[in-house]
Amino acid sequence: MAAAPFELICEIEPPTTPDLEHVRHQIATLGPVASSFLIPDNHIGRATVSSVAVAHEVEVLGGRSIACLNARDRNLLGFERDLLTAAAYGVDQFLFVYGDKPASGGRTGELTVRTMIDEARAFAARPGLDQAVPFRVGVAAGLGALPAWKRQADFLFAQVSFSLEPLLRWRERVDVEVPVYAGVMTLASATMAANLAASIPDIDIPAALVRSIEQNRDAGVDAACELVLQLRDSQAFDGVHLVPVSRYRQVAARLEGSI
Repeated sequence: MAAAPFELICEIEPPTTPDLEHVRHQIATLGPVASSFLIPDNHIGRATVSSVAVAHEVEVLGGRSIACLNARDRNLLGFERDLLTAAAYGVDQFLFVYGDKPASGGRTGELTVRTMIDEARAFAARPGLDQAVPFRVGVAAGLGALPAWKRQADFLFAQVSFSLEPLLRWRERVDVEVPVYAGVMTLASATMAANLAASIPDIDIPAALVRSIEQNRDAGVDAACELVLQLRDSQAFDGVHLVPVSRYRQVAARLEGSI
């Protein structure tokens, strides 16, 4: 079971241009409630500023960061480059994912999440890297059976859910010693809900929540924040991976003083 303190890992929207001001604003706004920040890597198949570079920016601004790296967009040499860059910048936490379907082009086909974990574990043992800080590596987990190799990760990010019960049922079945973070996402609109359901077939978005958002655009913020507090009170998870999307200002205001 989870142990205090309860962590809130806030995902930020990475920039698609060289301007980092929007990143800095998100960090400043979410800083009072966030334990750390997750930086996506070319999420939804769009090119963004390197997650390692943005993670370094978070650290410079006094925050704690987790850089997401996907297997889709890099071969082994590119992955080794990212690890070297991270070591140079002092970025030591990663979330490894397979990667969403790209908007154009295809996958390199060379890396998997499993091989990325193996490479990251072996990284510090290479000649000249004896001073490198060992990386902490996390992986994403669906709400089904947990493969044995994923149990070797340093932390787990459970799939996004929009209600408490599925997450609690999954947590009861998964016995691991590492920190586990439940996924929570703010739905900004009914259109977003429809697109999400279409892209992730096994995700369950309550119809009542969608109707509420159609009537009140802040209903998605209220529902996400309420679920965060329910998960905290359940003591079943070590924290939450919160995806506030464009509603990060409202999320920060709603949670400040409550978590």
